[in-house]
Amino acid sequence: MALFDQISKDIMSAMKARDAVRLDTLRNVKKYLLEEKTRPGANNEVTDEAALKIMQKLAKQGRESAALFVQNNRQDLADNELAQVAVIEEYLPKQLSEAELEEKLKAIIAEVGASSPQDMGKVMGVATKKLAGLAEGRAISACVKKLLA
Repeated sequence: MALFDQISKDIMSAMKARDAVRLDTLRNVKKYLLEEKTRPGANNEVTDEAALKIMQKLAKQGRESAALFVQNNRQDLADNELAQVAVIEEYLPKQLSEAELEEKLKAIIAEVGASSPQDMGKVMGVATKKLAGLAEGRAISACVKKLLA
């Protein structure tokens, strides 16, 4: 089942269960997916890959918002944001651990033939494509720097 269809189905389940946080979060996600679906050139469809990118962006924004709320002593708002992020993360692929990320990056470095920090651009180009959705760009970059140093 396509991710868009799964979210639509889960909205109905959240309505029946009267789960307000889940319902609001999934409605918000669906809004962004519908915008993607109706943009020029989308042919009235959303690929799972595009949907995952949108959801990753929303989860990242939610985490950043929660951090700002905590800094401003608004724990109630931070908790709400983190609850929404938790709902979104249920649909995202499991993130790689640091050890798994390092292992995959070592393979990519060997494949590209990189040996010095000057080769970081080549490695990052391949790594961001292969590890899309499995690790954040910041984590990939930090690990590549460490391995090439």
